[in-house]
Amino acid sequence: MPFSGIWHTILDEIDEVPPTATFRTPLSDKPFRIEDAQEHRLLIAYRDQETTIPLKREQFETLYDRVSDSPQPFDLDRLPADAEPYATILSIHPLFEIDPRDGVLKPTDNPTPSSLVDASLSVNTQDPEPTREEPDLPLYSDSLLLIDALERYEPTDLDTMETAELVNLYTLCSDVQRNADDLRQQVRSLLLDRLHHDQPVHGQYGSVQRTSRRNRTLKDDGVVLDKLEAQGIDRERVTTVDTSKVDEALEVTDLSESDLYEIDESQYVRKADVDEERKESRLQGLKDQLAAVDSTKSEDLRREIEELESRIEELTSFKSGTTFE
Repeated sequence: MPFSGIWHTILDEIDEVPPTATFRTPLSDKPFRIEDAQEHRLLIAYRDQETTIPLKREQFETLYDRVSDSPQPFDLDRLPADAEPYATILSIHPLFEIDPRDGVLKPTDNPTPSSLVDASLSVNTQDPEPTREEPDLPLYSDSLLLIDALERYEPTDLDTMETAELVNLYTLCSDVQRNADDLRQQVRSLLLDRLHHDQPVHGQYGSVQRTSRRNRTLKDDGVVLDKLEAQGIDRERVTTVDTSKVDEALEVTDLSESDLYEIDESQYVRKADVDEERKESRLQGLKDQLAAVDSTKSEDLRREIEELESRIEELTSFKSGTTFE
């Protein structure tokens, strides 16, 4: 296909994107916006930068030729550091897509919206507002309950709150923390497969970076001591008191625990029980409230559409029945 057709399709797709839409680079995930679309170039600006950067049409054509002529997907690592936006823009064409897992740009026979544009590239007049769906996650349910508790209690001054209210807050915070950590670990595992570079990858709320951690575990005591002795290190210099063996000795001596240990006692609160039935009952009530709000919005929207259609029909009838002499 001639590149002129590809280029004009890209320009048409850009025309459908709201002016405030955010684009993202495929490797560094840097957000940018399109300031102007012209026949021979695009002007973009990275977030928090006032200067614009031109993306030339001929450079798009060069990238298009490389992707189209090769039987293998185009490796995004081959892009110059400042050329990532070219791949992002090309991916909004229905015939091309970016695979973030493999880090490649490739042709596709199954057109899908670009994953690097934070806006819809098509307008559906029949369904202007997406249907809200509840994620099937424990974190969502407990977070909803916690938000409800925060709104009801208004804990700006914890000292004035009732003990039962504090217990509720503590229980819900504990559940949210546990579920959030479970989800965080799942997300972390997926990100490790997708981060291919040692540079930060930015999202809307922050950034992450692949890094490594070095853990050490001593080998068998005999191996360690023999190797150190071979180098002139006495065993006494590296041996320590074994806590488990000290506890065994306490059981067969007249010594008390305080004779051998420095003991510092502290008090803390531990979650002892959770009333799952009460939580589920309150949660269902909150979901019903949200569903009612959605239903009201949909009903209001339906009335507006019907009124608009009625007005259009009246205007059409008026125009068709009017004659001028």
